Amino acid sequence: MTELRAILDEAAREGLISPEAGGRLLPFLIARGVAVAGVPPTMAAEGQAWSDTETPRFVRGFHDVLITIGVVVALAGLWGLAPLYAVPPAILVLSEILVRRQRLALPAVSLTVALLCWTFLLMSRVFTPWTSEIGADLTQFVAGFPILLGVYYARYRVPLSLALAIMSTLALVLTLLLRLVQWLSGNPAFFVDHLAVLALIALICALGLFAMALYFDLGDRLRRTTRSDIAFWLHLGAAPALLYSTVSLLSFGEGGRIFDLANMSARTPVVVATVAALMLIGLIIDRRAFVTSGLLSLGAAIFSVFRHGSATVDTYVFTTLIVVGAIVLVIGTGWMPLRRLVLRALPPAIANRLPPG
Repeated sequence: MTELRAILDEAAREGLISPEAGGRLLPFLIARGVAVAGVPPTMAAEGQAWSDTETPRFVRGFHDVLITIGVVVALAGLWGLAPLYAVPPAILVLSEILVRRQRLALPAVSLTVALLCWTFLLMSRVFTPWTSEIGADLTQFVAGFPILLGVYYARYRVPLSLALAIMSTLALVLTLLLRLVQWLSGNPAFFVDHLAVLALIALICALGLFAMALYFDLGDRLRRTTRSDIAFWLHLGAAPALLYSTVSLLSFGEGGRIFDLANMSARTPVVVATVAALMLIGLIIDRRAFVTSGLLSLGAAIFSVFRHGSATVDTYVFTTLIVVGAIVLVIGTGWMPLRRLVLRALPPAIANRLPPG
């Protein structure tokens, strides 16, 4: 299957087929016994039908990397010399050539990120959302992201652009919910005194983002189409959102600031328990994003524990690095055996809907 996938990816890069068509053709051809010369079709149907479920399909070779470097350097130079409004035409021209015609994956990601950064700068100039009060400017600021990213996805079908459009839409819903609660309370500074309510609403929206990621993920359990790529980016955003909102909700009595290192040691059990729960979720759905997202907060918690002890600066910094690095190595090397244990513990009705172990 690996060789057949590579051929279909090459056809997509040459513009002969779309990436979506390649994803649909792969299982169709395998089911009918089509295989590359020297590779038996039974091998593709059995052992090779499932390899690494999180292989990033936005990096297809050094050609993509080279083109991406050129895109980043050129746009950075244009950004520094030309007005802000000169950047979108350059993004669109490059997208027509590199994304729509040549189907290059990594340049598509870089151009999507460039559009996201440009939208942020544009909205920052037009609106002033950086106030303690949650007002109309914040809602209008966020509303620009799903519109522009959604239009970009409709034209170029970049999975990251759809994922960002979904995330920004949920961020827009969050601002609307906050404004509604603020209006019902009659207090413009309601959330300054009620951080628990703020954290609870943020957690609800984070759960909504996680549900959207699962919707795309479970719709492609073998991860052969672009639905898997969209789910990858959504999980990458959902995991830290779940982590930060959960820890803030469980520690709102201390100000709700997750990276307040002065009080982090008191919240270390909360952070560790939350990260452990995300790791378990990551094992169940076979998404390493849930593991990696919590490492920064886990490292901050461990750092604070050693910082409040008698260790010197060098000691607790390097001890933190060792502990976090050891956790990463243990989980990384034992991912598949751990996941098989977790899948065996689940009911068959649930396990059969998840990616194979």
